[in-house]
Amino acid sequence: MSDATINTPLTELVGVRHPIVQTGMGWVAGPRLVSAAAHAGALGILASATMTTGRLRSAVREVKSRTDAPFGVNLRADAGDAAERVQIIVEEGVKVASFALAPSLELIARLKDAGVVVIPSIGARRHAEKVAAWGADAVVVQGGEGGGHTGDVATTVLLPQVVDAVDVPVIAAGGFHDGRGLVAALAYGAAGIAMGTRFLLTSDSTVPDAVKATYLAAAVKDVTVTTKVDGLPHRMLRTELVDALERSGRAGSLLRAVRHAGAFRRESGMSWPQMIREGLAMKHGKELTWSQVLLAANTPMLLKASMVEGRTDLGVMAAGQVAGLIDDLPSCAELVDRVMAEAHTTLRTLPLAG
Repeated sequence: MSDATINTPLTELVGVRHPIVQTGMGWVAGPRLVSAAAHAGALGILASATMTTGRLRSAVREVKSRTDAPFGVNLRADAGDAAERVQIIVEEGVKVASFALAPSLELIARLKDAGVVVIPSIGARRHAEKVAAWGADAVVVQGGEGGGHTGDVATTVLLPQVVDAVDVPVIAAGGFHDGRGLVAALAYGAAGIAMGTRFLLTSDSTVPDAVKATYLAAAVKDVTVTTKVDGLPHRMLRTELVDALERSGRAGSLLRAVRHAGAFRRESGMSWPQMIREGLAMKHGKELTWSQVLLAANTPMLLKASMVEGRTDLGVMAAGQVAGLIDDLPSCAELVDRVMAEAHTTLRTLPLAG
């Protein structure tokens, strides 16, 4: 376990040893990965969007049984049962609540009143300014290089924009996998880095070996962005399935979406009325067609097919562009130690003029 620490506003805010965050990836960031990342000194984030509330509580307790280190839970702010999930976080004494979409002022206030650190993920400066004004304790800013739902502005452009715009700690995501990236993010003014794909590709990750092998074999050119999965830009590995989705017509896409919506309803324990309410919540304030709302049901089930069931032929594999640079499967402890050692080496050997 590395003693090479770098103290930043992030480490002080959440009480972790190192300014590194393991992101809350659906079907990937379960108790085993989160506890391993937390025990290694990073901030592990449990992904709850694909869990029932009962499973969320048991997963939180499992992480607590594995480590005493701080960790967080990622929530969907637009979920119909978000308030119930927040209550679980409060009751179980979880240190951090992270959000993939901006949480409401009321949710932020409720969490902060209970002593929970609130860290939304954002993809634009105006979103960071909004949640900071509402009381968020920090923000994760993901540039276009990041995996999953993503924007089109590179981290190197978006990060300094956000750092200059808000007074809370900013955590950089999108394109990070090593100690050099950590130093670069710190130089931009970030308080740390968040990594998804790099933690997915560890020995502590429960992703099936065949899926990990597919990631390891990928080059940078094999990582693409498509809107054919759920109607929104989504960065993932290019596979035969992705190519087939991009060739499919509107009718086929909608039929597939309805089928997957039914499957996700059973998996999540939601009723059809709850799913309709969630669809309305997704649509509210966004330029989404009903087709896109239906297509959103594709994402959790297509991700599950690969990340849980190991079906690289039937599932999609969200991936940051850094997947093309990763060629090994260290443990979380080995990864965090390596990143911190590289960061210190980089700081010592910067080619500065004397």
